[in-house]
Order: sequence, then structure tokens, then C-alpha cells
Amino acid sequence: MEITALQWVVTILCGLLVGVTKSGFTTLGILAAAMLAAVFPARESVGIMTPLLIAGDVIAIIYYRKAVAWKHLLFLFPWVAAGIGAGFLVLGPIGNRTLSVLIGSLVLVLILIHLFKPRLEQALNFSFAKSTAFNGSLGVLAGFTTMIGNAAGSIMSIYLLSKGMNKTAFVGTNAFFFFIVNVFKVPFTSSLGLITGHTLLFNAWIIPAVLAGFAAGFKLLPLIPQKHFQTVILSLAALGGIYLIFE
Repeated sequence: MEITALQWVVTILCGLLVGVTKSGFTTLGILAAAMLAAVFPARESVGIMTPLLIAGDVIAIIYYRKAVAWKHLLFLFPWVAAGIGAGFLVLGPIGNRTLSVLIGSLVLVLILIHLFKPRLEQALNFSFAKSTAFNGSLGVLAGFTTMIGNAAGSIMSIYLLSKGMNKTAFVGTNAFFFFIVNVFKVPFTSSLGLITGHTLLFNAWIIPAVLAGFAAGFKLLPLIPQKHFQTVILSLAALGGIYLIFE
């Protein structure tokens, strides 16, 4: 596996971003995925990114192991599994460019729904937060986007923010969700030839960057007031979605 100097540099930066993402800035993950897809083919970037995400997940679940809202996760997992299955079927034939535009568009649409949720609920006389169909759809989309591009962070952020969690519960619940889902994805990704011995060896060199990123993010998270946390998360998600569409 030939890795260019540019690919090394970008992957190290992505490792740092993955660490920051796992410390609590969940929507940065889509930016890391987009950066990696810019220097590797989009399909191959999925196989490189997944083990880095799992490394970050392990760090996060160790630290945030007591801050998990399991009731929200247990509801979501069957829907996510269905989304992963759909993503597995799509990942084989879909082109790299189409893949990027699809993920970016989904993210922006969901952000708009979240921002205008109160008006939509009032107009439709409908509560998104209490809707099994809506929350299940977010689960399917989370599974689908994590399978085809490791870009479910924004969708999960919208789901968890709708539950009114504080920062700690948000980060802990998100960490356990992605650890379970990313491990579940490995056999599918490996069967497509996207995770190999060569990619895992490459990943091993990047794990120190993931650790450094987590330490930096952990120091930064307490400095952001709770009332501004949602704004930061959604803004980063929107930037990632726009980048994927127009890269």
C-alpha cells in the first residue's frame, strides 16, 4: 500500500480530529471523514477511518463510562442495524462523488429540520421528539451514513440534542453508540476489502494522534457554556456537510 506524503499528513490531522471528536465535538467527525476522502478514494477512506474511530471510541467509553442514557440507545440499535445493511448494499456500486454529495445533502437537510423543528411541529401538530417513525428514521440514516462514509456524527447529534441532554450525557451516550456501531461495521467493511492488514498497520501509526486529539478536546470542552454547545455542534456539522457537497 503506497502512501504519499500528503496522505500521511492529512491522515495524521484526521487522527487528531477523531480524538477531538470523541472528546465531545461529535460533528467534527464528518470534517475528518471529508478530509480523508479528499486524499484517498471515498470508498477506501472508509476502511482507513473506521479503525481510527474505534480507537477513539475506546478512549471515550473508558472516560465517560458512567454518563450513558441507555434507553435512547437501545431504542435506536435495531434501526441502525437496518441502515448499516442498506449502506452495505449501496457501498459496492456507488461512485465516490455521488457518495460525498449524498452524505452532505442528508446532513444539511437534517440540520434544517432540527433548526425549524418548533415551527414544523406547530404547523403539523406533531412532536418529532416523541415520534417513533421520525426517531427510527434517524437511526436508519445514522446506520446508513456511518456505513457508507463514517459520517453519522451529525445525525446522532441531532437525535441526542432532541433529547435535551447535558454535555456529559451527550458525550457519554454518543461514545458508547459509536463504539458498538463501529465494531458492528467491521465485518461488512472487511468483506468489501476496505480493511486489510496493510490498512491496519497504517492505522497503528496514527493512533498516537487520536490520543493527542482526545486530550486537547477534553481540555476544551469545559470551556464551552452549555447554552452555546448546540450552536457549536450544529455549525461544525453544517460546515462538514457543505464541504462534502462542494469538494
